[in-house]
Amino acid sequence: MGNADECCSTQLIDGDGMFNVHGLENFMKEVKLAECGLSYAVVSIMGPQSSGKSTLLNHLFHTNFREMDAFRGRSQTTKGIWLARCAGIEPCTLVMDLEGTDGRERGEDDTAFEKQSALFALAVSDIVLINMWCHDIGREQAANKPLLKTVFQVMMRLFSPRKTTLMFVIRDKTRTPLENLEPVLREDIQKIWDSVPKPQAHKETPLSEFFNVQVTALSSYEEKEELFKEQVASLRQQFHQSIAPGGLAGDRRAVVPASGFSFSAQQIWKVIKENKDLDLPAHKVMVATVRCEEIANEKFAYFASNEEWCQIEEDVQTGTVPGFGKKLSLIIGSCLSEYDAEAIYFDEGVRSAKREQLEAKLLQLVQPAYQLMLGHIRSGTLDKFKEAFDKALSGGEGFAVAAHGCTKALMTQFDEECADAVIEQANWDTSKVRDKLRRDIDAHVAAVRATKLSELTALYEGKLNEGLSGPVEALLDGANSETWPAIRVLLLRETESAILGLSSALSGFDMDEQTKDKMLASLENYARGVVEAKAREEAGRVLIRMKDRFATLFSHDSDSMPRVWTGKEDIRAITKTARSSSLKLLSVMAAIRLDDYTDNIENTLSAALVDNVKSAVTNRSITTVDPLASSTWEEVPPSKTLITPVQCKNLWRQFKMETEYSVTQAIAAQEANKRNNNWLPPPWAIVAMVVLGFNEFMTLLRNPLYLGVIFVAFLLSKALWVQLDIAGEFRHGIVPGMLSLATKLLPTVMNLLRKLAEEGAKPPTTDTPGNPLPKSFRNGVNTSSAVSSSASSEITSENGTEEYSSSSKQD
Repeated sequence: MGNADECCSTQLIDGDGMFNVHGLENFMKEVKLAECGLSYAVVSIMGPQSSGKSTLLNHLFHTNFREMDAFRGRSQTTKGIWLARCAGIEPCTLVMDLEGTDGRERGEDDTAFEKQSALFALAVSDIVLINMWCHDIGREQAANKPLLKTVFQVMMRLFSPRKTTLMFVIRDKTRTPLENLEPVLREDIQKIWDSVPKPQAHKETPLSEFFNVQVTALSSYEEKEELFKEQVASLRQQFHQSIAPGGLAGDRRAVVPASGFSFSAQQIWKVIKENKDLDLPAHKVMVATVRCEEIANEKFAYFASNEEWCQIEEDVQTGTVPGFGKKLSLIIGSCLSEYDAEAIYFDEGVRSAKREQLEAKLLQLVQPAYQLMLGHIRSGTLDKFKEAFDKALSGGEGFAVAAHGCTKALMTQFDEECADAVIEQANWDTSKVRDKLRRDIDAHVAAVRATKLSELTALYEGKLNEGLSGPVEALLDGANSETWPAIRVLLLRETESAILGLSSALSGFDMDEQTKDKMLASLENYARGVVEAKAREEAGRVLIRMKDRFATLFSHDSDSMPRVWTGKEDIRAITKTARSSSLKLLSVMAAIRLDDYTDNIENTLSAALVDNVKSAVTNRSITTVDPLASSTWEEVPPSKTLITPVQCKNLWRQFKMETEYSVTQAIAAQEANKRNNNWLPPPWAIVAMVVLGFNEFMTLLRNPLYLGVIFVAFLLSKALWVQLDIAGEFRHGIVPGMLSLATKLLPTVMNLLRKLAEEGAKPPTTDTPGNPLPKSFRNGVNTSSAVSSSASSEITSENGTEEYSSSSKQD
């Protein structure tokens, strides 16, 4: 490499034809060639060996190519192709110093390498300097003729649309004026052009179509050095702004941008080495393709490693990123702008295609993050909708109004957030995500609606259940002729109330009339179902209800007081009334009568279970058909039947069996009560006693002492009666009573005698006037009276208790 302050140089292709890729890359970095775009020019020089090419370039462009040492003799100094940057010339100008032709060092390989290097120089260069001796002009065997033939021949292999400037530099000019030398030189050039074989398409094509030929002359460097330098300085001025229109390199067609120069030169040399034709327009496209793709890859890699993008990609994994679309649009836009700046000079078609590919790759890279962003926006909007919807419903807003308002507001918010997330470079459609959100919102609304409707239905069903179950049960418990009409009135009232409330509640749901009517009909059916279910439940307990009713009516009087069987009650009538009432209960529970129709269930049951028994007793010889020998009732649908006729018959039979004991007990208690309360002898016995005892009665009247003895005997007997509780003892039967009295008689008599003895042993006291009886006797009488009163009370109490106990047992 040379001095960086003046110029830089490197060997581009060595003497063996090896391309110095690494050296060229370093050279381009050194001179910052990639920044030049299309503002650069390439100059190459050809000529015989040792013709002063390197010397000319060093003076003309201030380069530092190696020059021949005149004292060592004429020999090859430049091997291969060298490249250098001109110092002090704008725009950037690159100079290639080619190995000299017809050198003895290469021998037979000279022609092959000469053609290859010439073709390379013509393909790469904008200006080609042909270095030639002045004395060769007009000579048939001139040293430059083979070189010109080579240049023209290889030109046929280049399919280039632009014209290359061929500047013939005449060295060591003699006194002959240039005006005289130039026509001769042009004539020689034309002859060589005409003699070169051409493709059929270019048989008549003039030289000027391919080359812009210019001629200049320089004095001898060794003899007239100062003049040579002046002429070179004048020639140098032509290379300033050489790429401007009309300049030496003014034709910029098919120029490869500076950043692609390295790759372009490599590929051109590769094609030349493979001895293939060079299609420069196609080569330009190929270079543009490769370089644009390299630039695109660089920009893609830069974007992928961009810290801001990496942070966005990380943040979007967990939630929304504010300004997502704007941030990514700026990053992608910056990346594409940098691509445009670097690829601006390459083929427009290739550049645009690669730009589209880069943009597609960038968008493909960010699309997952964009989809995540949309997903977060969708889920966040859905959550906000749920919250706003619940709040609106809690605030008492109508369901349909709340759903419509919240949906509209949140969908608008979703659209705004999606607009904020949109990437300018992308034309992605958010309609699918929007439709998904709308479906989610509609699904949530439907779910909430179903829940609310279910809650409303459950609420009014609960009210119906509460308003019907208890009253229906009570009505069925007190079954009578007005039970089912009362149930129908109750059902109608509660159903109308529930339907009115539900209808009012449903008005906020904005539902069609068909659905609304269906729900109201369902509620009405539910109400009927509650009544029917309660009726079926009560029908399952009908036997218990019948027995309870029978027990209530049979064991209690009209004042609901426990009945005491004293012997005056008509047990047969009471039993008939109680059984009739129970039969009424059975007839009421036999079928559901929610529809206003009449049936003969009660009459059928009465005829079969009551009247039929009487007729059977009176007419045992007549055979009758049992009206209960059926599984259905007349005029009653099976679905409304609770208890079939056969079941009614079985229930009645079981009912009579289980209540028969109560009736028997009542009859037994009544008879026992009659026996206990009847102590008088029969009337005939009383008459006989009066007739037969008349004489004894008269005797007592004549002798009062008998009366006193009889009175005392009565008092003693009464006392013994009370003390021994004779009535109570015989209540359980004669034999048990006799045995009990036999064991108690002696102790009781001894007790009475002891008390009388104690009274007689007490000292006498002064009697009050008007009381002729002794005190002891009065006390005895009082004591006996007290004992008698106490015994009577006890008997009364025990009789009452026994009678109540008997009544309770019958209950």
